[in-house]
Amino acid sequence: MLDIKIVNGKIIDVENKTAREGDLGIKDGIISDIGSVPAQAKVVIDAEGKYVSPGFIDIHMHEEDFSLTKKQEYDISDTMLNMGVTTCVAGNCGNNRQSILELYDFVNEKGNPVNYLTYIGHNFLRVEAGNTDIYKRSSKEQIEKMQRWVKEAVDFGAIGVSYGLEYCPGIDTEEAVAITKEIQGRDDLLLAAHYRKDAIHALDSINEMAYIGREAKIPFQISHLSSCSAFGNMKEALDLIQDIRDKGTDIMVDAYPYDAFSTYIGSAVFDEGCFETWGKSYDAIMLTEDPYKGVYCDKELFEKVRKEYPKMLVVAYVMNEEEIIEALNHPLVMVASDGIYRNHSGHPRGAGTFPRVIGRFVRDMKVMEFFDAISKMTYMPAQRLKLNRKGLLKEGYDADITIFDYNTIIDKATFQEPQLRPEGIDYVILGGKLAIEKGKTVNNTLGKFYKRGEA
Repeated sequence: MLDIKIVNGKIIDVENKTAREGDLGIKDGIISDIGSVPAQAKVVIDAEGKYVSPGFIDIHMHEEDFSLTKKQEYDISDTMLNMGVTTCVAGNCGNNRQSILELYDFVNEKGNPVNYLTYIGHNFLRVEAGNTDIYKRSSKEQIEKMQRWVKEAVDFGAIGVSYGLEYCPGIDTEEAVAITKEIQGRDDLLLAAHYRKDAIHALDSINEMAYIGREAKIPFQISHLSSCSAFGNMKEALDLIQDIRDKGTDIMVDAYPYDAFSTYIGSAVFDEGCFETWGKSYDAIMLTEDPYKGVYCDKELFEKVRKEYPKMLVVAYVMNEEEIIEALNHPLVMVASDGIYRNHSGHPRGAGTFPRVIGRFVRDMKVMEFFDAISKMTYMPAQRLKLNRKGLLKEGYDADITIFDYNTIIDKATFQEPQLRPEGIDYVILGGKLAIEKGKTVNNTLGKFYKRGEA
């Protein structure tokens, strides 16, 4: 007997860009049958009129900060699950919100709403090595410590190294390359980076990231290109990335579907000159936490909050949607949320990215092709992460599945209420078990911590 049988659904074949009506059987966490499935099942899901998709894979998000807050409830992981995501990549932008071992132990003990993989973050290691000055290059001794720790993290199961170059101006190119000394030449790993400078400086930043990848001889992922180049130079950025790849450097990109970014107001992103670079003023910045939640800045308020509340997440309305659409349609770009919350505040991308792409850009605006969008959420990130049993609906693959209603799917989260649940995500199956049933969460502990090569 099967554990779950999905009947009458439109089963998405990402590779062939088709969807066929039929059934899908699940047994012991694995897809066992596709097509006509006569076998009985303990649970039968009638998906008539609905799309049956591989679970969405978020290649760039920011994990729970369990060790920092000592909290036991879920925040970002819950919103990931609510929007159909089944596997996420943590440790992005150079930052781990706790050590990899702490995250691993927590997930193993408590479970998690979604599966996690993780990078080891360069910025995180700098602090661990004793360099707390974001404007200062690390010493030879500190770099040697990081080299050792990077190797240890990769041996433990990290998928690679992430950088947050804009957040830490003291990281020069030589330091970024140097910390990879013990893992260079590993094509089973990934490097990922939040670029050094955006807007008019983006092309220089892209060239720098390509150089790091070439020197380390490790595939490279450019993070959230939408907030790097959607300032009037997206075409040039995409052309440059394509040229770099065509010349032999393994480089790809992710982007999120919003025209505003979010980060901590005290970060180096907001150092002097940022508004001139973006061509914006202080009133492009919205504060997200009390006592100023929902308030837009002027110069006085911006400087006050930056000094008194440096860890407050803010939203910066500075990008162009037309260029974001251009990025999302490029063949080297996949969808990722860059989702992060603090005190339940932040950016709606952490709760709405994937439904927004399907509902707004594919269905309503008709500026993306359906199967291309699904591929950018499933198959492409699975391939990039070398997840050999995920990203497709095939017999023998993991039963990580999202069932959605194409007619109703849409993001509902806003910049004022950034964690609102989307509409149209009817079922999510994780590891062959129901996590969301009829739009309601029934189990948020099914996720695992995957070490590199385990999925």
